[in-house]
Amino acid sequence: MQAVGLVANPASGKDIRRLAGKASVFDNREKLAIVRRAVIGAIAAGATRFVYMSDSHGIVKQAIAETTIPRGVRFEALPSSGTASAMDTIVAAEQMAQKDCAVVLVLGGDGTNRAFVRGWQDATLVSLSTGTNNVFPVMAEATVAGMALGLVATGKVASRSVASQAKLIEIDIEDEEQDIALIDAVITRDAFIGAKALLDPSQLKEALLCRAEPAAVGITSLGGLVRPVSDQDDFGLHLTFGEGGRQLFAPMGPGMFATVNIGKTRLVKFDQVVRTLGPSVIALDGERERVIATGQRIEMRISRRGPWVVDLAATLLRAAKQKIFLRTM
Repeated sequence: MQAVGLVANPASGKDIRRLAGKASVFDNREKLAIVRRAVIGAIAAGATRFVYMSDSHGIVKQAIAETTIPRGVRFEALPSSGTASAMDTIVAAEQMAQKDCAVVLVLGGDGTNRAFVRGWQDATLVSLSTGTNNVFPVMAEATVAGMALGLVATGKVASRSVASQAKLIEIDIEDEEQDIALIDAVITRDAFIGAKALLDPSQLKEALLCRAEPAAVGITSLGGLVRPVSDQDDFGLHLTFGEGGRQLFAPMGPGMFATVNIGKTRLVKFDQVVRTLGPSVIALDGERERVIATGQRIEMRISRRGPWVVDLAATLLRAAKQKIFLRTM
């Protein structure tokens, strides 16, 4: 029996975009309820072993305490890095990679999932949206997500038969640690990070996108409303901003529209290098992260070397065909 990993980010869905826009807030009580339903669903599918991140607000710990757990089901809390930051998620991912986790539930947005993948790049994930930018995670009923977790952890459904490997952007910054993005990497004109959210389109210089989703908000929608690229496409999109004769009216965030000057767009093949120089700030999956010095080189490339993402509908369809939940009288 392999383990089910559980990660809940207490900070997701609470940043400045929730205050400035018209978005709903996922409070920690709602995240606790999601974890409870997922655990119940996983146990119903046969899971008996869970490993979880000790988040700074004790979301998973409290969810377990409020759930009636059958005899024989075990939970292991992982030691926390204690930073109350993305580092907690990165460290938890590194530990889960050593704990024989078949699949991991991640509650958060694009940033939370990016942090987890930084710690365990080829993990198998079920990612549920509780963040602000929610292109990578999906909206789904937690009970069903939990059933899929249990089916994969028990081996009743082979993970590779229902999961596909996601694209990611690999970013090499001269003389610094490599970084990644799951959806988009954006070069801005900012001199410092400040608020992490990207809200001012006049500061945008260029972006490399794994996915350009017209039915989303944020940077991915800027590409998506010009030249859509899905996760199934074996290429990405490079987009420049500025004087190009085209203006795009698009949602920069939840309930927040802006006019953006669009320059050139081009499709980018896997492992084709996109180069740029500082000074700039680079934003990854919707959040400004790294300050780039004058003349400092950045190289970015898209690949299909990201995490494996479980298709919930395909997993439950296989369970139905195998009559896993059918009981005879």
